[in-house]
Amino acid sequence: MALWRAYQRALAAHPWKVQVLTAGSLMGLGDIISQQLVERRGLQEHQRGRTLTMMSLGCGFVGPVVGGWYKVLDRFIPGTTKVDALKKMMLDQGGFAPCFLGCFLPLVGALNGLSAKDNWAKLQRDYPDALITNYYLWPAVQLANFYLVPLHYREDPASTTLVAIPPGLRL
Repeated sequence: MALWRAYQRALAAHPWKVQVLTAGSLMGLGDIISQQLVERRGLQEHQRGRTLTMMSLGCGFVGPVVGGWYKVLDRFIPGTTKVDALKKMMLDQGGFAPCFLGCFLPLVGALNGLSAKDNWAKLQRDYPDALITNYYLWPAVQLANFYLVPLHYREDPASTTLVAIPPGLRL
């Protein structure tokens, strides 16, 4: 409980810094979970560079972009009713998610050293499956997020930072 209160105080005092650091931390944790529990790499085969890349993406891209999007979305559709939450989820998943994923995947490719040509081919190959996989999970999560989570926590991208990567998708 003391850790949660400290987090809340830090979030109130330095929202942008805490949002960015939380996003980076959770992206890193998500990659560790993926490598250890899903891919079953073990500690010897763990790709530390990949985890650092994901943390960097969380701090430098996901945190700022998602946090900013939530602020814009709440200004565009103010309110906290079930209908408001549904409208936010529809706009989020119908407009933001496809654009976000279309930026996220090439950014990962660039950080992994892909040429522009290879990155474009990878995007064309992986984007449809990644978007479909997104739609299995995130609409329900976002509906709950927009209805149940207060805005000051929602602006913290930690609520949606663990990116669902399809098992066959190569980062």
